[in-house]
Amino acid sequence: MAITRIHLLTIPLDILPDEDIEQTIMQLLDSGKPQQIIFITLWDLLKARRDTEFRAMLENAALCLPLSKSLLSAARFLNLPVPIRRDSFDMIIRILNTIDSHFKSLYLLGGRAQNLLDAERNVHITFPGISIVGRFNGFYRKSMEANIITSIVKAHPALLIAGNGVPGGVRWIHRNRTKLPATICIYDNDIIDIFAKRKKRISDAAFRKGHEFLPQLLRNPFKIFYGFRALLFWLIVVFYRLFRK
Repeated sequence: MAITRIHLLTIPLDILPDEDIEQTIMQLLDSGKPQQIIFITLWDLLKARRDTEFRAMLENAALCLPLSKSLLSAARFLNLPVPIRRDSFDMIIRILNTIDSHFKSLYLLGGRAQNLLDAERNVHITFPGISIVGRFNGFYRKSMEANIITSIVKAHPALLIAGNGVPGGVRWIHRNRTKLPATICIYDNDIIDIFAKRKKRISDAAFRKGHEFLPQLLRNPFKIFYGFRALLFWLIVVFYRLFRK
């Protein structure tokens, strides 16, 4: 795989060229163990610096792909190789295209029951080469989790996509990695609802401008205070530039 891993403020980020995406996905499938792909925001990077479990999840992930424009700017400022910024929806579609062209299988986990059914139907229509070997909605009782994992193991999908309603969110995959089959695992909170056409994805133009945070801000105006976290991030970056080799 033509992946370059850098460490930005000690947190891993991967550089995956466009032309190597399909080869990389197929090699992950052949690895013989579960492989997690994670999309990282600026806030995730700051969280990983103080949360040992979150940091371990990123370090063990097969791919850590940056979402935030600030991560690229910081890498450039620190004279590191600059990663390629990835829109999570676009990257998931590329992965689905890959497994569709190779007639691989998919398991969907998360979302409300009706949304999950609609998402499954729309994915099947769009990617007819993919075999959907299982699904289970989110917001389930804790007592059901063992049966859900057993279902995933028996189905042994090439790709597991998890969305909202999965306890622990992105950490669910990491916490259950020793129980999961050799599968590529991706968590995205909105992906089931986007596939079900209950929620709109961010536009390509807004993503290019780095405005992917605005919909969250509109839903929760108190997130304006995240600006202080962004300031903290850049203070740390400047510190690294001045005092760290």
